[in-house]
Order: sequence, then C-alpha cells, then structure tokens
Amino acid sequence: MDPEAPTQDDDERWMHAAIEEARIAEAHGDVPIGAVVVAGGEIVGRGRNERELASDPTAHAEVLALRQAANTIGDGWRVTGATLYVTLEPCTMCAGAIVLSRVPRVVFGAWDPKAGAAGSVLSVLDRPEFNHRPQVTAGVLEPECAELLRAFFRARR
Repeated sequence: MDPEAPTQDDDERWMHAAIEEARIAEAHGDVPIGAVVVAGGEIVGRGRNERELASDPTAHAEVLALRQAANTIGDGWRVTGATLYVTLEPCTMCAGAIVLSRVPRVVFGAWDPKAGAAGSVLSVLDRPEFNHRPQVTAGVLEPECAELLRAFFRARR
C-alpha cells in the first residue's frame, strides 16, 4: 500500500470538514452541500452551496472549492495532486468541472438518485472518452451527509 495514500480515517476527517461547509450553506438558506479540496494534508479550497445567497445557478460547493483550490495551488486551472471531498454526489456540471480541472480523486458522501453524475443517474467521471478520469470513493459518512439533506427538506415541507 502507498504510504501517501489516504486512509478511511483521513477520508472521514476531511468529509467532516465538508459537512461543516454544508452547515454554513444551510445557515444562509441554501441546500446544505459542502466541499473541501485537500492537497498535502491541508485544505486548499472550501466551498458550500451558494446558489440562493449569490443568485447564481453555478455556485455549487464543488465549483467554488475547485476555484479556490486552483488559486491556492497556483498551477493555473489545474487542481492536480488533490482530493475533492463533497457531501453529495456531484451533478453533471460539477462532474464536468472535476474532469476539466484534472482532480485525481473525488470522495463523496451521499448518493444523488435524481441528479448524480458519478454513477447514480449518469457516469460522467469514468467516461473512457475523456482524457481524465478521477478515482472515486463513494459513501464516506453517507448517513450523516444524507441526514443533513433530509432534515433540510423536512423543515421546508
């Protein structure tokens, strides 16, 4: 096993950080989805759903975290050598951003059976036609991630 490879404990630690970002989104009225980008054992990008806050349909947690990570890493638009942790399976737009930014690994919590693009509805992240296909780890802290979303929508019904 590669000594630099992340462990399940590492994945859970960083997913907890993504969950904290999701809670911030919920506090300002957005659907609680959070993301962090980790490189070299530290967070280099944070994002949370800000569609309502920013009145921007593209203000998804993943996009915002990738944007910040690209600026922090300083390799132009590439986010290589990093892992993206996100509380919900990426949608098609976010999966496209992941592929285009060259993120080598994606870890997500809850599956999205209505709009997921990492295996639920579509499988964008493993399309052989693309020149980049990240490794995907699904279901990390899935119960906690899913409950955040269920509670959010329960409160609005």
